[in-house]
Amino acid sequence: MNAESETTRGSEGHADGSGERPPAGVAVVVIGYDDAAHVSDAVRSALAQGPAVREVVAVDDCSRDGSVGVLERLSASEPRLKVIRRRANSGGCGTPRNTGLDAVTSPYVMFLDSDDVLPPGAVDALLAAAEGARAEVASGLCVRRELPSGREVPWQPRLYALHAVVPRPAQRTRLVHDTLCVNKLYRTAFLRAHGIRFPEGRFPYEDVVFTARLLAAAPRIALIPDRVYVWHVRRSQARLSISLDRSGVENWRARTQACRQAYEVLLGAGQKELARTARAKFLDHDLRMYVRELGLRDAAYRRAWWELTRAHLAEYDADDWARNPAAPGRLIGRVVLASPEPCDLSRLRELAARPARLYPPYARAADGTPVWSDAVAQVSLEPLRTRPVRALPLAVDAELRPGARGTRLRLRLHELYGRVAQAGPETVDVEWRHRDDGEVVVHGGSVPLAPCAGVAGADETVGRGGSAGRGGSAGRDGFAGRGDSAGPAGHGDSAGRGSSVDPAGHGDSAGHGGSVGSSGAWSAEMAVDLLALAAPGVGTWDLRLRIRFRDGASRDVTAHALTGAGLLRRRAVPSARHGVVLVQPYATHSGALALRVAPGVRGLLSVVRARLRRLLH
Repeated sequence: MNAESETTRGSEGHADGSGERPPAGVAVVVIGYDDAAHVSDAVRSALAQGPAVREVVAVDDCSRDGSVGVLERLSASEPRLKVIRRRANSGGCGTPRNTGLDAVTSPYVMFLDSDDVLPPGAVDALLAAAEGARAEVASGLCVRRELPSGREVPWQPRLYALHAVVPRPAQRTRLVHDTLCVNKLYRTAFLRAHGIRFPEGRFPYEDVVFTARLLAAAPRIALIPDRVYVWHVRRSQARLSISLDRSGVENWRARTQACRQAYEVLLGAGQKELARTARAKFLDHDLRMYVRELGLRDAAYRRAWWELTRAHLAEYDADDWARNPAAPGRLIGRVVLASPEPCDLSRLRELAARPARLYPPYARAADGTPVWSDAVAQVSLEPLRTRPVRALPLAVDAELRPGARGTRLRLRLHELYGRVAQAGPETVDVEWRHRDDGEVVVHGGSVPLAPCAGVAGADETVGRGGSAGRGGSAGRDGFAGRGDSAGPAGHGDSAGRGSSVDPAGHGDSAGHGGSVGSSGAWSAEMAVDLLALAAPGVGTWDLRLRIRFRDGASRDVTAHALTGAGLLRRRAVPSARHGVVLVQPYATHSGALALRVAPGVRGLLSVVRARLRRLLH
């Protein structure tokens, strides 16, 4: 056992020495630090899995808040619970997990954090999959549960859509995208035989490296669609978790270091395709997530972040950049590499959104090749010419004006180097999706898209007029919602609050692009059913659009929230049913339009209370 730890209470659970193979059993290693409020829920959720759980090893990382007392009281009546208290705090999650792994006596092991829970049946489902497939690893669906709202977003749902057995990870490279260690069941002997452990000490994103070490050992993996882990996300806590606390640039440094080490582990094991996929995942997931938040940071952070990112991306080779060259993450990475100083932050933020949005101006090189901008002409956008329209980063502006006579939504779709005109946009389907419950949707109907009259031709540049910056005034008085919506795709890693105003502005025309006759944009206008949005009570709604084209193709997009005079302002709209409805359109921190609605007197009071909380804290 680790020299810095001591067992304070618990059962030993050793085999009887008879030589017979023990029945399949699972150990759940629960780690925690200063989490007395939640650790008992985590432990109880593990014990409640039933007889499949032979032991629960709770490792306290030298807490100061009474966590050990909570665990000892539980162990007094539960012989399966073993409590280990470390004498010195490790500063991270890797060391206590290793301590727990060393104490495990069961054939299989799982990991659980003190502020999360295992849903009923999780262990049985994973154990059955591992035993049935004779797999060294069984993995299932994790859901991120936002608290206190309870909104759940599945993590990597495509990977867990169906039951599957993967003989070798190289046969399903998308496994690299699931870097979590907690939604998996491991054969204990396999981990020990291959020396698969977590990085020690304060090493944020330790599970990224652990997962790379696991995949490098080429285990047989069983995948199941069952929910096996509930990841609680508590953004309002005074002390955020390591992965959620992205306010300092050291967090980004730690993430790049973990991703670099994961790549080296995979490459060193001869898993070249997995290593390439790990680098692609960094561009598509990690880079885009942090770019969406750059506008929330000060100038010093942005400069340091930019320097760290350029150093990391300089390690990529030509093959890394050649794969899917029009993907948003690769375009963002190439812009960062091409510019020694932070630039075009608003435009990069829009491209980092999900779905991606590429905003004007649409520049061209002297030979007519589409490029990022006149200042960063070395970044070619030529690959967009061959990208299918359903995958293009289409840009749509949205302007919402609440009023007593009705709330109107105006949309404007921009040209993109002739690709939009070529596809022939015909209609746009509009829906509002509830932020806390994505299953609640208000459909705004389908309206035709018409060419804009009087817009500059395809090869002109027209200034935007009326709006200098992107983003707007989200988050005032605690009314505009926090962060960016994860949406149906399940991308829920945002932690920002409200939106940011970037110093860079953008032009308002379709800019450069293919010929659309006399128009470089298309527009639509519709009424917003405010009564339907107010029906569930106080809530936030995210705008979702589907552009339909002449040949039957479609593209799901979000819309950029226009700023300017009279826009993104809170308004009290008279209502025959509610008396009054407080409405605020705002921009999320990725620039997308969202709408906060608070009906009736209770809704108004909730806004006042939120403002008071902000003033007091």
